[in-house]
Amino acid sequence: MSDRIAFDECLQLVLKLDAMKPAKGQPKRLDALFRDLARFKPHLPAYELQDLIWAIWTNHEDGYADEAMEQAINAIAVKDYDVAQLVLDALVDARPEWSEAWNKRATLNFIRGDDAYAVRDVMEALRREPRHFGALSGFAQICLRHGREMEALIAFEAALAVNPHLEGVAALVAEMHANGGRVLH
Repeated sequence: MSDRIAFDECLQLVLKLDAMKPAKGQPKRLDALFRDLARFKPHLPAYELQDLIWAIWTNHEDGYADEAMEQAINAIAVKDYDVAQLVLDALVDARPEWSEAWNKRATLNFIRGDDAYAVRDVMEALRREPRHFGALSGFAQICLRHGREMEALIAFEAALAVNPHLEGVAALVAEMHANGGRVLH
C-alpha cells in the first residue's frame, strides 16, 4: 500500500454518503436510533442514543469477534498499540463486513500517526456504515492534521448531518465558518 493519503478519494466518498445505504448485515435497530438522533428534540436524550449506537457498533453477534473488539479497545486504552494492531488486523480479516472493526483500526492508525492507513480504513468503515459519525469525525481530524481545512469542514458537516448533537464538532464548525473555513486555535 502506498503512503499517499487518499484525501480526494475519501472526500468523494463523503460527498456520496447521502445516497448510500448501510451494508447488509448492519443491525436494523440502528435505523430507528439514527432517525431519532437526527431529530432536533429526540425522544431519548442524544447522549443515550449515541451510547446505544456505539454499543451496537462495538458489539458483534459472534462471541469471538466481540471478545476481540473488547481486547483491542482495552489495548488501545493502555497504549499497547502493537497488541491492538494484531487484534484489529485479525478482526478485519475475519469480519470484513464489520464497520466498527475498520473504524477502530482507523482510530489506532490515527493515534500512531499512520494517516494513509487510517484514511483507507475510514473509507472501508463508511462503505459499510455511511452514517458512521465517528469515522467522519476521524477523517476530519486527519484532514486538520494535514492543513486540509476545507475537507475537514466538509467531513465535520457530514458528521453533523448524521448526528446534529455532536456539540464539540458543531462548535468547531461554527468557528471554521466564522473564520473563512479555518481553525484558529
